[in-house]
Amino acid sequence: MVAHADWSVEARKRWLAVARRVGDIWHLAAPVPVGDPSTLLAGLHDPYGAVLFGIDAPIGLPRAYAEAHGIKTAFPDFLRGLADRPSFFRVCATLAEVGPWRPFYPMRGRAGMTRAAHAAALGLADAAALNRAVDRATAERPAGAPPFWTLGANQSGKAALAAWHDMLLPALRDGKIRLWPFEGDLPDLLSCGMTVIAETYPAEALRHLGLKLAGSKRRLADRVALAGGLRAAMARLGALPDAAMAAAVADGFGTDAAGEDRFDCTLGVLCAMNVLAGRRPAFVPDDPWVRHWEGWVLGQTAPPFQARISSAARDSA
Repeated sequence: MVAHADWSVEARKRWLAVARRVGDIWHLAAPVPVGDPSTLLAGLHDPYGAVLFGIDAPIGLPRAYAEAHGIKTAFPDFLRGLADRPSFFRVCATLAEVGPWRPFYPMRGRAGMTRAAHAAALGLADAAALNRAVDRATAERPAGAPPFWTLGANQSGKAALAAWHDMLLPALRDGKIRLWPFEGDLPDLLSCGMTVIAETYPAEALRHLGLKLAGSKRRLADRVALAGGLRAAMARLGALPDAAMAAAVADGFGTDAAGEDRFDCTLGVLCAMNVLAGRRPAFVPDDPWVRHWEGWVLGQTAPPFQARISSAARDSA
């Protein structure tokens, strides 16, 4: 089984798409609301097969944060330890509240608020240190948001907090999930009875599937215009949409505000299927920090700009 959740701090904007493989065909169902996040992964569990579950939320934290505060554990162990630190999940209202175990900021916007000041309150050198390598811009897409930042449209911090606290921590207790890439390579993790969680990114998924959105995913007409491309991507992957999914694709996933979320979770499930089909590698940079602490986006092969520039500088020196 392959599943993908487009995640948000708001329950009404959390949507799930699921594909089940029968023989050579993936049966792809229309997106449905996630429901209770604490039981989501248990409901997807398959004792006779493996589940690859993608989620559009950060899984991992910036290396500068771990270095500054002497954190030695791998990210999955760090995450399990947060069960005993409920204050970690409370977003700070002021910079005075920010610290190693209250890193998420700000609760609400105020004039003069900057990421540089947030970084300084965390003991980091500059705003760039709030980013993981995978959050930085590449030649193929713009930068993503830093995991600790919780303000504005371009933020992922609140979604991360909700996913970790409400979904991942309860699931980690039963020992039937694994976090990619922290706990091994994807083929090794996909064993019978196991659910593997991987981070995805809709902007990456579009490119991986050979699709280009002309306009904005928030506009119904632009989503409708991509219907043919989505149907072609499904056909290439051997995915058979059910009647509700076929209708959703044709209609641009609906006229309500959650249409973009249903669109994103469909892109996510196709992205994960694309990797399983071998059309994209489950690539991870050969960097211990990425593999054990920061994490990576499933299917991303393009290096972040800063890493590429640094490498070129070393070569020229």
